[in-house]
Amino acid sequence: MDTPVDARWLTSDERHAWLTLVGVVMRLPSTLDAQLQRDAGLTHFEYMVLAGLSEAPGRTRRMSDLAGFTESGLPRLSQVVGRLEKRGWVRRSPDPSDGRITLAALTDDGWEKVVQTAPGHVEAVRALVFDPLTKAQSRQLGDIGQRILHAIDPDDRCLRTTD
Repeated sequence: MDTPVDARWLTSDERHAWLTLVGVVMRLPSTLDAQLQRDAGLTHFEYMVLAGLSEAPGRTRRMSDLAGFTESGLPRLSQVVGRLEKRGWVRRSPDPSDGRITLAALTDDGWEKVVQTAPGHVEAVRALVFDPLTKAQSRQLGDIGQRILHAIDPDDRCLRTTD
């Protein structure tokens, strides 16, 4: 296989930054998942579904909007929401204004689960991500993340809040 001569190879500093970012991207989710499993019996993805509903007006979102928030496809989300329904934390129903749309709503028991789980999760995020950084670095991390997300998907909906 021939290597393109005009490839824009990474500099030493860029390679170091890239491998560091890859390490964070690979290790942080499993570390957060382990904390949530240990402390709350939830996967990180399940927690993000519950948190996404908890932050929505009326604690309800369209399944398609929730899929965007959680960066997942509808089949995976539907399977996870089904598990959360069995635990009594989420309820699905047709949208009264458009029966083709399915709504997911956080139940009172689901709200209690979020209230119980959030402090430990936030502490883990703080300890792993923000405590090692200065305030300026935290702001830079947000700016850097937004720039990378925009390069990946200029129309990214993940960080948008529901109005």
